[in-house]
Parts: sequence; C-alpha cells; structure tokens
Amino acid sequence: MGHAKTSFVCLPCRASYKQPYPRSGHNERSCPRCGEPLIHVGSAFAAPRRRDVAAWRVLSLLLHAGVRFHKSCCGGPGYRPRTLGEARARMAYARATGEPFAQALVRYEVP
Repeated sequence: MGHAKTSFVCLPCRASYKQPYPRSGHNERSCPRCGEPLIHVGSAFAAPRRRDVAAWRVLSLLLHAGVRFHKSCCGGPGYRPRTLGEARARMAYARATGEPFAQALVRYEVP
C-alpha cells in the first residue's frame, strides 16, 4: 500500500507536484525545474493549466494570504475564488470590514 500524497506548487514555474506527506520537521521541498522552494498546498488541490496565467495569479494571491487546499469533513477544501474578480471582491470586503484576507477569500458569498 502506497503512502498518501499531497500537492506542492512552484509559483514561478506554474507547476504542481504530488509528493508524499511531509514528515514533521522535514517540510522543505525544492522545485525540480528551478530549485525554488515549493509551497505545500494540500491534498485537495487541483492545479490550473500552466498557460492559464490569470488562474495562477489568483492562486498566488490565495497562497500568499495563507489559504490552502486541505480536505474538510465534507471531502473538499470548500469555496476558493477562481477569477481575479471574485478574489478582488473578497479583498475589498476584507478591507472594508477588517476581516482577515484569508477568511474573506474563502467566503462563498460576499454580503
């Protein structure tokens, strides 16, 4: 039986890699293409196509805000914005209300 896998991404290369879950204390992974550190994004992550620059920009925004793609009790990671417009609306809501960006970005709806 194989070990469970999780996803890591390299934002500069717009690449995603499935790798075994990191052991505690051993979380540093490097991109095989450029050598930059990989970001652990979680096991419920589905990478956009490499040429979909807008989707990678949204992903970069989510990752830099601390949002990841871990499975929840219902299977998936929950809502994540897919377009810059959806992300911008949630960022504006966060600025207006003081809600943390990571929390606002995963809101299904913005009031």
